[in-house]
Amino acid sequence: MILFISDLHLSPRSPGATALFLQFLAGRAREAEALYILGDLFEAWIGDDDIGEPYNAGIVAALRTASDGGLAISVLHGNRDFLLGPGFAEAAGVRLIDDPTVLSTAEWQFVLSHGDALCLDDTAYMAFRNQVRNPQWQAALLARPLTERRAIAAQLREASEASQRGKADPYTDLQPAATEDFLRAHGYATFIHGHTHRPATHDHIVDGIHVERWVLADWHEDRGECLVWDGEHLSREAV
Repeated sequence: MILFISDLHLSPRSPGATALFLQFLAGRAREAEALYILGDLFEAWIGDDDIGEPYNAGIVAALRTASDGGLAISVLHGNRDFLLGPGFAEAAGVRLIDDPTVLSTAEWQFVLSHGDALCLDDTAYMAFRNQVRNPQWQAALLARPLTERRAIAAQLREASEASQRGKADPYTDLQPAATEDFLRAHGYATFIHGHTHRPATHDHIVDGIHVERWVLADWHEDRGECLVWDGEHLSREAV
């Protein structure tokens, strides 16, 4: 069994979602062979040198315990935790994977992504994404003191929340043409992603081939969701 989750946005400001995740790691996830976290595990990650901060340390320790217990955990960067690095991966016992990643099982093939790279119609976000994914920009940010990075993260969060309040729908969807090109480029594999906070299953016909796209749910203080592959079918399950 393989489980997929995304968009938990964990932080000290989300005690409910944090408790759900810790319970999930200690319970349901232990029944699986693998867990894929497809971006935005954290609301913000300002560098692996902040791993000792008590809240971060608690999440990392829980991941490590699950990993040591036999659960193979893979983590993909999101638009909030793009600075997750090898120090985090080593401490948590997880594997950082590329976006996109092709996952082949004995029964089926999937392509995994956070999803934000295909939101091409949100030009302001795409410009921001190109900036923060630039290795030189990241190196310059990580060279700043932790206190300064915390202030920057808080400013970015406030700006994001203000921007969302000004929109009827704060989450831009994937661009249809780009999505079809993506599915074609990845061999018409079943596409699993998050980011948009619009959980749904979409049917695409690309070059006459039926391809499913599963959008993962974001987590809230009182509910979460995982996608379950049992070797034959995908299904959604509340946590």
